[in-house]
Amino acid sequence: MTAGLLVSCAPDTEERPERMVNLKTVQSGPAIQAQELDGAISRQPRNASLYARRAAFRLEAGQVEAALRDINEALELDDAPGEFYFTKARALRAEGRIKAALTATDEAARRGFASPELNLLVGEMHLASRRYQDALDQLDRALQQEPDQPAALFYKGVAYIGLQDTVQALDYLRASLARDPRQPETLHQLAFLSNAYRQPAQAAQYAARGLKLAPTYGPLWYDYGRQFELQNQPDSAVRIYVRAVQLDTTFYRADYRLGLVAYKKRRYADAIPHLQRALRRSSRLENARQMLAESFESLARWSEAADQYRLLVQENPGNRHWTYKAWKVSNRARGVMVEETPRPAPIEAIEPIQLHRPGL
Repeated sequence: MTAGLLVSCAPDTEERPERMVNLKTVQSGPAIQAQELDGAISRQPRNASLYARRAAFRLEAGQVEAALRDINEALELDDAPGEFYFTKARALRAEGRIKAALTATDEAARRGFASPELNLLVGEMHLASRRYQDALDQLDRALQQEPDQPAALFYKGVAYIGLQDTVQALDYLRASLARDPRQPETLHQLAFLSNAYRQPAQAAQYAARGLKLAPTYGPLWYDYGRQFELQNQPDSAVRIYVRAVQLDTTFYRADYRLGLVAYKKRRYADAIPHLQRALRRSSRLENARQMLAESFESLARWSEAADQYRLLVQENPGNRHWTYKAWKVSNRARGVMVEETPRPAPIEAIEPIQLHRPGL
């Protein structure tokens, strides 16, 4: 849900068929719909709308590069429709090219395209860029047009998390959940917030509810494990964190927790891979790089330890402790032993005794 534009729609009402359909013979879905346009495009190669429709289907099917080629072809033929620029923005966002996508949304709006989906897309991109107030402005516009849009409510909740306004965050996340109760990402955010504010029982309820909907969703397993840790059941927490990592190697918080547990138990070889994976995803984890550096040092892996201490110096300029550790361990990596004879403690000054002669 947070990776891109989420548009939640109510399912269409369907009539019951008179006879059972063999699902193995049915071909449908956006990929098939895109293929069905191939013939029409071959017959009408100058029809921009056909390319734009195929781009939309390919985008829905996850064929992002092909979708971008199609929409660019459509714009070469006809650059007037704002909707074409909106489709291009969606494709660029799917590639992670936020700046270019925002340029495309600006062009879509300039050419008269207006919809809550456009505001939602722009709001989500501002959110991904940590421009929380800009995100809220766009999401409010989306909600003015469609007040019950669950995705816009969800993103507003996430924006308020970024602004550290927990009360507002919970309100909007719960409102989103009420309108789309089967959205695992919303349940994850609610569980995560509940754990963050030391409400593990509430977090467990959200996480368990989410896992019924998405039993292989790694972040929800992390939330479920975290509530065990908060309730002083570390062994259960570790088992759940391992499960979370197995399901989603990109969810760095589970790796961080596993690395932290191993480090505290002085199982440095076990801690290292977890801390490395966590730091590849986020360099802001509390004490993670320090634990990694000290784990390498404890295992006499001097070069790797020196690299981490140098990064600590960069991240903490002027810190004398990390500067010294980087110097010391770098010397050890070169085979130079550093003399560490403890300096004698300074002797406290003693006031001289005043001698008085008898009779004076």
